[in-house]
Amino acid sequence: MGWIGEQIDSIKSLNFRQVLTQAVSLGMIVTSALIIWKGLMCITGSESPVVVVLSGSMEPGFKRGDILFLHMSKDPIRSGEIVVFNVDGREIPIVHRVIKVHERQETGEVDVLTKGDNNFGDDRLLYAQGQLWLHRHHIMGRAVGFLPYVGWVTIIMTEKPIIKYILIGALGLLVITSKE
Repeated sequence: MGWIGEQIDSIKSLNFRQVLTQAVSLGMIVTSALIIWKGLMCITGSESPVVVVLSGSMEPGFKRGDILFLHMSKDPIRSGEIVVFNVDGREIPIVHRVIKVHERQETGEVDVLTKGDNNFGDDRLLYAQGQLWLHRHHIMGRAVGFLPYVGWVTIIMTEKPIIKYILIGALGLLVITSKE
């Protein structure tokens, strides 16, 4: 039967204490990842310190599958910056460039208009109905760096969920059957 048969035999030979130890190890790995994520959130000031570019709207600067690192500081948002924003009623954040900034004199609040580098028009069609500008609370962060193509793993697992389940199952099986 090969590798799968060996893994099944390995699972059958484990006693309760070994299984419990492996489950605790797996829990510690997951907990460590969550702690690192929360730490990055605190350091960067962004609710999502890392995002994947999901479309070609920012080409040639950023391509589909690039990973962006975000930071959200108190500095005013400037025209030309690349920001990641959420729009009311949409689940997936959008990565686009700020093309216009409008500061309201009476309140000091800043209104922002964005556009994808590869798009013909501005993003007003993407905003919520009747919304003409983005406000500070819509912006998740500013792009401060990127890794090209690394986000394709996320895109593939999102578009083909069976691959995600196979990968998670194989990793879980590997952790449980590990003798170390």
